[in-house]
Amino acid sequence: MKTLRVILTVLLPLLACGDLAAKELTLRTGDILAIELPGEAAFDKPFQIDREGQIILPEIGALDVAGKTLPDASSMVRASLATMFRDLERLRVSLKDRRLAVSVLGFVKKPGPIDLPANAKIQMALTAAGGLAEGAQLDRLQVRRNGKIIAFDYKKYLDTGDESTLPTLQPLDTVFVPASPLMGNIQVDFDAQTLTAAGDAADDGSSIKVFGEVHRPGLFGFKDGSSVVDMLMRAGGVTRFAGVEQIRVVSSGEPKPFNLREFLDTGNNALMPALNAGDTIFVPQESEQINKGARTVYVMGNVSKPGAFETKDGASFFDILANAGGPTRFADIRRIQILKLNGAVVDFDLQAYTNAKGAVPLPSIVPGDAILVPEKTDMNEKSWLNVAPERAVRIIGAVVRPGRYEWSAEMSIMDLIAHAGGPVAAADTAHVQVLKQRKDGAIDPVNVDLGKILKSGGNMAELPPLEAGDTIVVPELPRDPSDNRSQWIRQAKERSIYIFGQVGAPGRYAFNEELTFLDILSAANGPAGNADLHNVRVTHRGENGTRVSNLNLALYFETGDDSILPKVRPEDVIYVPERDRQYLDIKKESTIRVLGEVARPGRYDFDDTMTILDLLAEAGGLKPQAYQNRIVVVNRSKTEPEASTFDLVAFARSGDFKMLPVLRTGDTVYVPHKEESPTYQLRTALKDIISIITIGSLAFGG
Repeated sequence: MKTLRVILTVLLPLLACGDLAAKELTLRTGDILAIELPGEAAFDKPFQIDREGQIILPEIGALDVAGKTLPDASSMVRASLATMFRDLERLRVSLKDRRLAVSVLGFVKKPGPIDLPANAKIQMALTAAGGLAEGAQLDRLQVRRNGKIIAFDYKKYLDTGDESTLPTLQPLDTVFVPASPLMGNIQVDFDAQTLTAAGDAADDGSSIKVFGEVHRPGLFGFKDGSSVVDMLMRAGGVTRFAGVEQIRVVSSGEPKPFNLREFLDTGNNALMPALNAGDTIFVPQESEQINKGARTVYVMGNVSKPGAFETKDGASFFDILANAGGPTRFADIRRIQILKLNGAVVDFDLQAYTNAKGAVPLPSIVPGDAILVPEKTDMNEKSWLNVAPERAVRIIGAVVRPGRYEWSAEMSIMDLIAHAGGPVAAADTAHVQVLKQRKDGAIDPVNVDLGKILKSGGNMAELPPLEAGDTIVVPELPRDPSDNRSQWIRQAKERSIYIFGQVGAPGRYAFNEELTFLDILSAANGPAGNADLHNVRVTHRGENGTRVSNLNLALYFETGDDSILPKVRPEDVIYVPERDRQYLDIKKESTIRVLGEVARPGRYDFDDTMTILDLLAEAGGLKPQAYQNRIVVVNRSKTEPEASTFDLVAFARSGDFKMLPVLRTGDTVYVPHKEESPTYQLRTALKDIISIITIGSLAFGG
């Protein structure tokens, strides 16, 4: 408790003095004010004095408060708000925080204006600006204030830690960090290690300049007795791209070549040129030199390290190819060529040499020869141009990668189609064609049923042999003509079948010997709802003469008897008629006429399984005014028609099926109107007699 009393005794006067001091403080840029106006949410946030010395009040706008004391600023705020707000009795303006608004420019990582605590120093300003950038001159930093420049040595502060060497910051000061004179006129990133790695002699006129394909080019101090190798070692040695056979030493304005490889191979010091102060050593890239000599063999193309190689007596083809790193995975080792010095070209099949286990002789290689290892023709879209026509086969159509492929005698059509990625899903493999070109330029097509072989197997000897210049065509199955009417034109009529009439998708469909009538009907989405399944017609066109067969498809659906279905072949036509088609399309000998008082009079198909009841039901039933006791049936006979009557009412009462008349195709059923009945006629006559008597009695008046 005693300690707490001591603390309160010390702090309370300080707090009171602080509040008094706050009232007497002059407001400056960066200070943060708190404006309390209960009931107004717009004043809940703090208000900071901007670099123009203003605060932005809601509904009022900018108000200049920098340079004013807190009471004066409070009065100004109250007077401004009185124009828009009525109840200002509880308005209170206080200083919430003092801030220091400065700018940091020059060689810092994030130059620009920054906001700092009130007691911030130079170090905090530089840290807030991201720190010093590489190339900053630490001994000449500046603080610019009201047109005056205050220079100070920041390096001295870093060396001693003496803060008295640093100026005190004030609001709106600008801290400027200049660039080092070593930066020159261009912007570069460097550090001390980079400068040291660039050499050790700075700009001394007696230094040796080493540049080109070395690890650390630069200026190096010269010592008596130093050799070219010594200087190359001081420069970190040559890179892997260096042309060590063509190093050049420029001494007294005269270039001198130096073959480092020959020096290392022989150790002959006479090959090394003398080195003097101020000389220049240049190590070129290997690509800049031309290897040429009396013992040079050239290896080009798809090898790991193409170039010129020195050969020796007894060096074989494999020795030279191995020095070049061997063929790459893109190399076509079957078509290696040796370009002889005398202009001759020798072909060499390395794969055949390997398969023959040495039976094929290796080509002899002499200095001046060139070995060309070409690229595989299927590795690049443009490389097919490298395949001569006498070694190429074309594959077009529905394969994964159609194109032009290199051919060899041992390849079959299966090999080439597999090389092209195989048929796509829509390929018509049953009608693959091989187009063979004759010497006179004519083309003979050869058909191949590849689908049959893929499905059930076969003899590879039956496949047509291929030759260079042949073209393999894999056709595409036609698409649904209802979806794309331009695609079915690709389908040849010799492998098509037609289906018309009342089906879901009539059209022209691809067909082969393995498909059946039901396959085609299913492809056409089956019969439509109004299809006449009893009278399907199939026109067989591929036979010696055109033949038409009738099909009762409804009977097949009832019995499942496959013998009912006809055999169909390409070019046949299937027609599914409409059930309620025009009567003129139906022969009278195959129908029965229904006339009179029925809902739908007309001609109807009839077979032996039907009765007069089925026929009347097909005609929609009898009308209410029909005379049901005397339905007339006219039977067709060889001599004269015979008529009989049928009492439908009596049949309904008895249910005796023996009363039903016998019907045959060509008969006529007539349902009379009830006005034609004797009872109706008698009733009508009686009505007429009664009417006459009544009229007479009225006329003669009783």
